[in-house]
Amino acid sequence: MRVVRYQKNSKVCYGVLKEGEISPIEGDIFDKFVVSSLKIRREEVKLLAPVAPPNIIAIGLNYKKHADESGQAYPEKPLIFIKLTSSVIGPEDNIVLPEIAPDEVDYEAELVIVIGKKAKNIKIDEVDKYILGYTCGNDVSARDCQQRLDQQWARGKSFDTFCPLGPWIETELPDPDNCRIVSRLNGKVMQDSNTSDMIFSTRELVSYCSKNFTLYPGTVIMTGTPEGVGFARKPPIFLRPGDTIEVEIEGIGKLSNKVVRPNQ
Repeated sequence: MRVVRYQKNSKVCYGVLKEGEISPIEGDIFDKFVVSSLKIRREEVKLLAPVAPPNIIAIGLNYKKHADESGQAYPEKPLIFIKLTSSVIGPEDNIVLPEIAPDEVDYEAELVIVIGKKAKNIKIDEVDKYILGYTCGNDVSARDCQQRLDQQWARGKSFDTFCPLGPWIETELPDPDNCRIVSRLNGKVMQDSNTSDMIFSTRELVSYCSKNFTLYPGTVIMTGTPEGVGFARKPPIFLRPGDTIEVEIEGIGKLSNKVVRPNQ
């Protein structure tokens, strides 16, 4: 089932997308709900980020080949950092290069887990019942802030518009630990990997995060990015005004965002 969050006539709703039509959801997507028989054409609404997360938990260096290209050892435990919720945007929204740090903004294609119900201290074999589904994400990163200026990651990962999510939540992804994941910059493939290269599986990540924090419904966990990011290339490739960056994950769909200047 593809769960979308959309806006129509200034009203924000959840719905189920099937064959180009949306059936509105009545009730609480994280509790009890029913799917209406009403049909709305997808073209009649604006798709939003498929969830408004209370928290964004992100994982660094979770792909072996990305750790290799970064010249870093594989972490023994998941490397956790946080992105601000004000960084969230949806499909087709613009990534805005921050005026204070516009020159080294990078892309990171990521599989994103959406938590479906409150979780704390859960075991790996309990994880599935706490997951609502999965979506595509882009962990946009200002590398100069992250790697040189700040000595930590919070600012460089959390500028406004630096967390595109979408286009929907897929609730029936057969195997999240074996999906092709691709990013394309202006149509050119930049990252082309598989989630099977992750160091820590999706279930391991949810269990581990729940032992550190309470995972509230709607929390998203960004599971890391594969090799092929811009800063590791020779020469480096960073996002520029007019670029279009896409993230596509097998079994979910494609998230596309354009890059613009501030105030554009």
